[in-house]
Amino acid sequence: MKDIPIHNSPDMKPLRKTLRNEATPAERELWNVLRHSNLGGYKFRRQQSVGRYIVDFYCPSERLAVELDGDSHFTDEAMEYDRERTAFLNSLTIRVLRFLNTDVHENLDAVSERILEELQATTPGPS
Repeated sequence: MKDIPIHNSPDMKPLRKTLRNEATPAERELWNVLRHSNLGGYKFRRQQSVGRYIVDFYCPSERLAVELDGDSHFTDEAMEYDRERTAFLNSLTIRVLRFLNTDVHENLDAVSERILEELQATTPGPS
């Protein structure tokens, strides 16, 4: 992948901006927890492109992507796409956590705790 930007390709900037501006209610709710390094001091970006994919939230220091899944993710086609995407991200040593939109709406504290556990699983905290 020489000469091809892996993160935030300029070609994908308009799509990233659209996705940020049209965030789902669950994405907005979780972003309020993750923004400004509110969760354990870890910095997150939203709608980060990695290769040809865009992840909902990304913590670059810990190489952790957080994905929120709504109803559209439960078709056979979408599940296969998500499997391919996760395999690609894992090949770049990026871990992926997935949550249902309903998890965020119904138990944001548990989702936040699980993300923090995963962040702290590899390091004692942000530097």
